[in-house]
Amino acid sequence: MAADVTVIGGGISGLACARAATAAGLSVRVLDRGRRVGGRLATRTLWGRPVDHGASYFVVGDSAPFEELVAGWQDGGLARRWTDTFVVIGADGSQTQKPGPMRWAAPQGLRSLAADLADGLDVHLERTVETVEPYRVDGQDAGEVVLAMPGPQAARLADAAPGADIEWEPVIAVALRWDRRQWPEDLHGAFVDDHPDVSFIADDGDRRGDAAPVLVVHTTAQRARQHLDDPMTVIPIVVGATRRLLGIRDAPAETFAHRWTFARPVQTSGAPYDRSPGLSACGDAWGESPAVRTAWGSGHALGLALAAS
Repeated sequence: MAADVTVIGGGISGLACARAATAAGLSVRVLDRGRRVGGRLATRTLWGRPVDHGASYFVVGDSAPFEELVAGWQDGGLARRWTDTFVVIGADGSQTQKPGPMRWAAPQGLRSLAADLADGLDVHLERTVETVEPYRVDGQDAGEVVLAMPGPQAARLADAAPGADIEWEPVIAVALRWDRRQWPEDLHGAFVDDHPDVSFIADDGDRRGDAAPVLVVHTTAQRARQHLDDPMTVIPIVVGATRRLLGIRDAPAETFAHRWTFARPVQTSGAPYDRSPGLSACGDAWGESPAVRTAWGSGHALGLALAAS
């Protein structure tokens, strides 16, 4: 017997949708091609510790349901307040402090939050979907189908997939480990303005809370496009740029690179999700601005809408 809802994609939006629909009494299954849930809430064990190589952090915002969820994560030790101040590195090398909203991190890595959302759901991993149409997945009855993924990926599965016209840009995340810290303790993270290679630097030891000498550097979209076929080739460029930007004398002891072909939408739809009979879509391209809280809110709202209908 087919589930009431089949969600394709086990990132935060798909899991939020599945949880909301399940809580409302619908039968839901989640299909994901990966070995673990999380999507761009990606954490990899490197050098004996978790390293976030997808999303860098999240902000709670003004959503009461998301705030309640985060409070539960905090009480359970899964999420922690990180910082409300980053550095902005200008084109001339100048550094200025930039206060902002509180950024949150996860001691066990952001993927642990997705794993918490997936707990108790009917999740099928390493399940590659070939085709999707209203109420059907790979030719089989599937109930209401939800595409919880970037539009270009959805377009590979369904004709006229929701969000297929939204442009996305790539990023290569480069993790760098030193034998000792060689940057200020109050760095936290740095936005890099008008740089050809680097857009953001996160102090992973600071956000994790273990002070490990590890940085995670996100490339610019322009640089990423030039190295998507072989992301390892961008490492020397990122290492050189990071050392110059932060005044680091020594080369890192170990490195790692991961490409995100569809890292973030260039623009968003403004609508919270796309809903049509039999085939809907959710994710961070469907809210006001791309963010972790947007992805969760999109999936949560769609799950409630599916239950209401």
